[in-house]
Amino acid sequence: MLVWRRGSAPSKPSAARPHHVHFSDSQMSIAENIAQVRKRIATAASRAHRSSDEITLMGVSKTFPAERIREAYAAGLRVFGENRVQEFAGKADALRDLRDIEWHLIGHLQTNKAAKAAELFDAVDSVDSVRMAEKLNALAEGAGKSLSVLVEINVGGEQAKSGVAPNSDELEQILQGAPRWGNLKINGLMTVPPYTEDPEGSRPYFRQLHQLRDSIAARKLPQIGTAVLSMGMSHDFEVAIEEGATWVRVGTAIFGERAKT
Repeated sequence: MLVWRRGSAPSKPSAARPHHVHFSDSQMSIAENIAQVRKRIATAASRAHRSSDEITLMGVSKTFPAERIREAYAAGLRVFGENRVQEFAGKADALRDLRDIEWHLIGHLQTNKAAKAAELFDAVDSVDSVRMAEKLNALAEGAGKSLSVLVEINVGGEQAKSGVAPNSDELEQILQGAPRWGNLKINGLMTVPPYTEDPEGSRPYFRQLHQLRDSIAARKLPQIGTAVLSMGMSHDFEVAIEEGATWVRVGTAIFGERAKT
């Protein structure tokens, strides 16, 4: 029913150049915002000697109502990311008629929300422990479905952020455990780097994730896919593309500023 699209292997970026960060104007429609973002993706890909077809645009629709998501769908967007299981559960029914759409959980998943997440989402992009992988596999098996996942890497070593540390024992256990999880499809890695106002500040972290992905790919481990590098958000996705991103997660530049909570 749903089609899982994978990016292809990234290539090296060209020389650095200034980044222009454009945020959604309140007078612009979501369709216009998406067109602008896609143009920026194509330009960044061209600088890195890549095809924009290698890059999947994910609309981060957290906090936005179903009607805004429908606007984005009508404009051609088919991949959406949500941060909270409970919030998405509240609008999932209103969007159930949309076809050929992928719902990704991109926020930290608590164990007590795992069952609902496995039911609602097509993919969980924030797996960061063997315990969570095992739980999601068991839930997916019970539901008779295959669940796509990414391993979230905490490249900045930030205490307040979720994600498994690069080169940690936990990451190695996830990589070695994959053959046991027949209902999980591990497709690659995801990261949220430390925030900096200057998009260039994200570059070393994106490069680190790319290098980690390459080192894992070289091992040719069973049941470990490495095609997906999910990195880059509204303010730094162009840098991420230059550093090999195959998925970019864009919210503000598509849907506008979120209400402060």
